[in-house]
Amino acid sequence: MEYEEKIPSCDCVSEHKDIVEKVRKEMSDDEIIYDMAELFKVFGDSTRVKILDALFVSEMCVCDLASVLEMKQSAVSHQLRILKQARLIKFRKEGKAVYYSMADEHVRKIFDQAINHLEE
Repeated sequence: MEYEEKIPSCDCVSEHKDIVEKVRKEMSDDEIIYDMAELFKVFGDSTRVKILDALFVSEMCVCDLASVLEMKQSAVSHQLRILKQARLIKFRKEGKAVYYSMADEHVRKIFDQAINHLEE
């Protein structure tokens, strides 16, 4: 059986009302929290993270992304749809080709912060 670390808990019997009140006032609205959780779910899939990582380097079409990731185009397209719905990527058409790129620099900042955290 694997050893599970016990999480320390508080032995106090009354709450710290000043802290509780301050935190309740400063916490984000429930709608923002829900939207943030949905955004983090998008980052919870390694294929989507790989797609984003590739798009940091260059704008790409589905066939190029499929080649880089060694996946079928249909599987890549499915993940692109999710990333587009989350407004993390954008696309442009050039003739019959569709090129995907990052929607903005915010995602790069999220990646950089995650990497910094993991390297600590």
